[in-house]
Amino acid sequence: MSTARFRPAPLLLAAALALATGAAFAQEDISKVNGSVDAESGQTYRDLSTVNGSVRIGDNVKARDVETVNGAIRGGDGIQVDDVETVNGGITLGARAQVKSLSTVNGGIRTGTGAVIGGNVESVSGGIFVDRDGRIDGTVSTVNGAIGVVGTQISGDVKTVNGDITIGSGSQVRGKIVVDKPSSGWFPVSINRRNPRVIIGPDAVVDGPLEFKREVTLYVHASARTGAISGATAIPYDSARAPQE
Repeated sequence: MSTARFRPAPLLLAAALALATGAAFAQEDISKVNGSVDAESGQTYRDLSTVNGSVRIGDNVKARDVETVNGAIRGGDGIQVDDVETVNGGITLGARAQVKSLSTVNGGIRTGTGAVIGGNVESVSGGIFVDRDGRIDGTVSTVNGAIGVVGTQISGDVKTVNGDITIGSGSQVRGKIVVDKPSSGWFPVSINRRNPRVIIGPDAVVDGPLEFKREVTLYVHASARTGAISGATAIPYDSARAPQE
């Protein structure tokens, strides 16, 4: 008895090859010198990089390192990537982003609700804001920019030289808060002569010490708890917001 051999229809074979090719391509690097990089929602990539251009990451994308030199990085909701780095540009991530570290030189950093950062969050000239239910397993630091967190858990320190700090309602800092003294070593970053404003908000907790190496204005809510304070005198308040100067 003869045995019939299965032969796939040409259309089905072409479709299978297309799907296999698409899956392999999605896990390749995307690297450019000039031009933006776009990572499609729901796809898995390796490294995403460009020199002169922005990087846009769709929702639920998985990737390794994401970097650019001259451009912003914008990530959607639910992304899972490793290190995110730019030099001249800001970083904005959507809700529930999971990354290992965030770093920029000239630009701000902002994350949506429920972000998890496994390491440090760093900017030189630009503010940092982490929205509610965030978690940072490293240090948050700027030289010339404000730092603000709401309902966020920070395992490391919070440091700045020339920026305001707001540890918002329900946040916890397990490390210390430090405001360093400006020095010529920060050149060419311009230093604002206004005293930084530091706010420890309602039900916030700072386990470590608060160390101020330059003059600051410090407000601590009546329901907040902090470690030892050096270099400043706390001004207590019990309203929803700290007093305006």
